[in-house]
Formats: sequence, structure tokens, C-alpha cells
Amino acid sequence: MAPQGNTGAGAEAELPEYAGHYRLESCLGSGGMGVVHVARSTSGMKLAVKVVHTEFARDPEFRGRFRQEVAAARKVSGAFTASVVDADPDAERPWMATLFIPGPTLSDEVKRNGPLEPAQLRRLMAGLAEALRDIHRVGVVHRDLKPSNVLLAEDGPKVIDFGISRPKDSELRTETGKLIGTPPFMAPEQFRRPREVGPAADIFALGSVMVHAATGRGPFDSDSPYVVAYQVVHDEPDLTGVPTNLAPLIVRCLAKEPEDRPTPDELMRELRSVAASYDTQAFIPAQRSGLLPEEDPETAPETDPETDPEKNQAKAQEKAQGPKFGKPISRLRRRPSRRAVLAAGAVVLVLAGALGCVQWLGDSGDAVAKSGGKSPATASVFAGWRTDPVPKGTGEVQCSYGTRQLLCARPGTVFALDPSDGHVLWRRSVTESSPSKAPVVEGGLVQPMVDEGQRLEALDPASGKPRWQRPLPAHNAMRAAGGMLLLTHLDGKVTGVDAATGDTGWSRRIPGQPMPTFASFAGDPLAYTTSLSPDSSSTRVSAVDPATGAVRWDARLSGNLTLAGVHDGSVYFLSLDNEYGDTDTVVRYTPATGSTRRVKLPVARSDAQATVRGNVVYVLATNGSLDAMDTTTGKRLWTLGTSVSRGSVPVADARHVYFTAADGRLLAVDAAEGRLVGQTPARLGSNTGTVAGALPSPVLADGHVYATAPDGTVFAEDTHDPSAW
Repeated sequence: MAPQGNTGAGAEAELPEYAGHYRLESCLGSGGMGVVHVARSTSGMKLAVKVVHTEFARDPEFRGRFRQEVAAARKVSGAFTASVVDADPDAERPWMATLFIPGPTLSDEVKRNGPLEPAQLRRLMAGLAEALRDIHRVGVVHRDLKPSNVLLAEDGPKVIDFGISRPKDSELRTETGKLIGTPPFMAPEQFRRPREVGPAADIFALGSVMVHAATGRGPFDSDSPYVVAYQVVHDEPDLTGVPTNLAPLIVRCLAKEPEDRPTPDELMRELRSVAASYDTQAFIPAQRSGLLPEEDPETAPETDPETDPEKNQAKAQEKAQGPKFGKPISRLRRRPSRRAVLAAGAVVLVLAGALGCVQWLGDSGDAVAKSGGKSPATASVFAGWRTDPVPKGTGEVQCSYGTRQLLCARPGTVFALDPSDGHVLWRRSVTESSPSKAPVVEGGLVQPMVDEGQRLEALDPASGKPRWQRPLPAHNAMRAAGGMLLLTHLDGKVTGVDAATGDTGWSRRIPGQPMPTFASFAGDPLAYTTSLSPDSSSTRVSAVDPATGAVRWDARLSGNLTLAGVHDGSVYFLSLDNEYGDTDTVVRYTPATGSTRRVKLPVARSDAQATVRGNVVYVLATNGSLDAMDTTTGKRLWTLGTSVSRGSVPVADARHVYFTAADGRLLAVDAAEGRLVGQTPARLGSNTGTVAGALPSPVLADGHVYATAPDGTVFAEDTHDPSAW
């Protein structure tokens, strides 16, 4: 090890020059046990190096604990932590080097900018649940999850500092009676029986961290750590200011007994249903990376907007055409120039990988060659369109189809578009409520789907004017089905509201379903809800009559199941393995006969979403793999690697499977052969730091497919010939 600077005790007056062969450039921060420095590897890789204070380096017990920290950090290195590059726990001044992650801690972010927005909170909770899943998967318990140990990186939260973590089956490395942890974020068992602390303690800490992120304070708050400890063990948490749709999950995380808390997999499953759609800004500003934007290759723009000819051409065209508020942007169907294709390809390469882009360019080139150099003609005269209906809005647009209109919502606004050309038919501001999903037609009226707000209202489909209004109670979930709106309250009771009149039809609990979150499917009269057994070995499925709340049938099926769709009297599910939470099986259950058919995927798929068409289930995973599973033959028909890093829930018609990508592309895959047949250009817009938490699915109607993009546009394409998109 190279010579160090000052090795005196306490807060060193002079920074050490090296840790191992890593030159320390500047100090990031100092804690009770050591100092974290910015450093560079020999190849120039930016690192964060933790160097232990000299006084603790002399303590054999602390050296043992630091050695354990290094071992734990190495085990959990991955997508949700700071990967360990090198370490030397036996050096004169023990040190550990990890990859440098630009971004503030959650503690600093809340202190500087106040509590996070609801959309950011949902993404944070999902990210922390994923991180804990990976940490617990390798047998490690963190034991000190708190806001200062959560880094808000551009690609999601990272959990750091495993200084007091330990394997689940190890002995506690501290003498009896010593408090290990940070009281406002410790679980009751950490005070009562610290030697029995397990993974559930991290779930309790996650709940406390989420309250801090939402309110700026903890669920148990006092200046005295002794008072906080008493509150944690005996008092109920204070959730004032926590969004109502997240409160039930956080309450479960803060349960006094470890066995009453959800697992990370259960949290992620619940969050998928809670967050039907939301947008999340990148957490960190560019200047937090420690470099000026022009010096940091990760934040520097690839093109100058003032000199980029494609952008200047678009700006000039927009200026010449005048304002476009609520009007179609374009109805011209022309194949993009080679330069435009290459520019779009560059975006695809950055966001999704080169393979799918090259494959598509090759396919479209073949199509042009076969047609004599011209775009293939379609059987329809529909030219397609693109519009920006709420130019100054934020958040993803979500749409559905009903009453021969495209019904859409963006935070604060509900509107209807003419599906033939995209012009706005009507628009209504709903500032007192926050639409979380696409509006739907139920009871002959347009029903905005809201997670939070003061008022529930139904709109006239012809004008957008309210037909009825009623106060909106705090609730956990909302679903429209069978002419009713189903509201699940925070206590688990469900109220059925008549969608046509706004009157309460019924209010009751659903047997065996403590907190029902309903799903419904087009053409099916029932609403479905599921609940997982405590050991995750089975799922209870209840089919409810929306008109009365009566349970029409109830079944307990083996496995951790999520609903995928219905067809011809059967209900389809995706089954998740309990070790990693990946989808490994497609399940078809027929309630009339009680029969179950299971079709195993050859390869388990991560964070999969699915749609059902006939007896075929199309399964799309986060890595872009698309599988067609035939539940009649029990075989996989085909598989396709689309290179899309994250896609929407797919939809399908007789010829194609459609889904959208995070960069705004709409993709079409041949349903019979499993090959990519077309995709639209990327439409990220200027807000490239905005990432949708759940991508809106395309909408199929009358031979057309409608989709939305992160730049706020809504667009339509003909389904007959996707190669011409």
C-alpha cells in the first residue's frame, strides 16, 4: 500500500493521498466510522473510497466488523447497490472502493427540495423493494436502511453502507445491550430481541424511509432516541401526509410483528396494481455529478440542439405551421430520410440496444425492395396522425376507446379525441383529482379513474361536462366493471358505486380478500381479485359480481399468481417463482370444471406482463423477450428478442401483437411467426430524464392502433401494414 498522509486519530487534518493504488481526489463526506473520498482507478474509472478513521483501525472488533461489511457489500453488488471494485480490510487504514454513483442521498434530497412527489414515491418504494429482494436473496440483512443510506441515482435508488449488515444466520458481533442501528428507522425487534433480527427488519425500515420521503419526518418522531424507541415498540405510526394509495402498504411494512410484514416480492406485486401509471423525473440534477455538464461524458448531449439539422427542420416546420394546441401535428405518411432513420437508430441504440434496430431496418429495407422502392400500399386509406393535445402538460398520456372516441387523461386533464384525425372533441380540467389511469366508459358515461383527489365525477361523453359528482373517500384501489365503480377503502371494505347515477349500490367485505384490488377484462361481466398465502405457495382467486358484490366463484390455486386475462370461460395467470419473483409458468383455470392447465416457460422471465388472445398467452419481459405460449398444446409457439429494455402490457389482434417502449416507440410483431414487422420512431421529446413507471398500453379499435409517447403526443397507425409505419 502506498504511503498515506496523516494517520492521526479523529477527523484527519490532512487527507490520505492513496488507498491502495487509488489516488484520493476529494472528500465526499465524513461519518462516525470513516471518510468517503472520490478517487480514480488506473483506467480512469470514477470511484467512491471509504477509508476508516485511524482510531477505529486500532480496534480489532471494528476491523472484524469492517471485514464483514466488505464481505456483505461484495455479496450484494448488483443493480441496486454500489458495486465493490476493491478493498483491503487488513490495511493500516482499512478501505473499500465502490463504483461512484452520482446523485444525492434521499436525506439530502428531502432536506433540500422537500418531500417527493407521489409518482417519485411509488418508484422509490418499488426500487427499494427490488434492492431488498436482491440483498435478502444472498442471505444478507442490512439492518440500517435509512434516508442517508439511499442514493437517488438516475436509474433508480441504490442502497449503500452495509456497515452493520450481517448474514441471516450469523452471530451478532456486538456485546449484549449495545444498540445497533438508527432508532427512527429500526424495527421493534431490534430493540426487544436484537439477536433475532431478520429480513423483516429491513421491511420495517423501508416503511419508515417511505414516510420520511413523503413527509420529511419519520412515522415515529421525537428529539429523544429513547422516546422514539418506545414509540417504535408500542405506538401506532403517524402517516399524516402519506399518499392514500401507498398508506396501506406502508402500514403493513410497519407492523409490529415481523411475520405480519410483506416480503419484497409481495411489495412489488402490490405496487404494480397500485401504480397503474405514473411518471418519474430523474432524481438528480446534472451538476450533482461533480462535473460540469460539458465535462461529464454521461450527461453531455450527443448533439447541439442549435446545430442539429433534424431538430432545426422540425422547429422551422412547427413555426411555419403555427400553434398546434389540440390539433393533429401531421397526417403525412412519408418514409423518413436516411439521416432521420440513422438519428432515430442512435436513440434506439442508446436506449434499447442495437440488435432490434438493425433487424427492423433490414426488414423494412426488404419490404421497400420488394415493392420497387416504394412504401407498400395498405388496404386502408387511413393515413395515421400524431397530435399533442396538452402541450404544456406533464406526465404520460393514457387512453382507452369508447363511444367512438379516444378517451385520454394526463395529470389534471381528461379529454376526448376524434379517432379519425386526432383533433380534440372536448377537454375537462380535473385539478381537484388526479387521474391515474385512462378514463373508461361505464354506465354510459366517461369515468375518470383517480387514485387521489377530493371528488369523484362522471362526464357526458358528448361534451365532457359532469353528469354527477360525489365526494371521493380515501381509498386503496378503484376499478370500473359491470356498470359499477368498485372502490376499495383503506380498511379493506369495498363499495360499489352505480356508474350511471353515482349512487351507492352496496358496501361489503369480500371473504378471504383482506385488501381487494380488482381486475376486469373486456367482454367479461365479472371482476377478479387475488390474495397470496403467507408462505407464497398458493393464491386465492375470487370472481365478484360488480352489481351486487357477491362472490360468484372462489378458488385456491397453487403458486404465486397474477391475473393476465380471460377467454371463453377460462381465466389466465402468470405464475411467479418464489425465489426470484420471475414468471416461470402460464396457468389456465376453468372454473366451470375446476381444471387447471400449466404451461412452463423454457426460461423464466423477469417482471413479465401478458395479454391473452384465444388460447395463446403473449408474455413480454423487461429484457424485451416476447414468448407466445399455447395453453391448448402446452407448447411455446415462438420466442422473439425485441431488444426493448422495458415495454408496456402487450395487446393483440388476429395478426399482430403490439406494445410500446419506454422511448415512445410502438412495435408490432407477427402473431403467427413471431417476427418484428414494424415500429414507429422514438418520441422521447425534450424531457429525456423523464421515465414512465408503467407504460401505457396501445389501444386497438376499428383496424387502427393508438398509442402515446413520453413527449406527450398521441398517435395512430393502421394495423394492416406495420412495415409502412
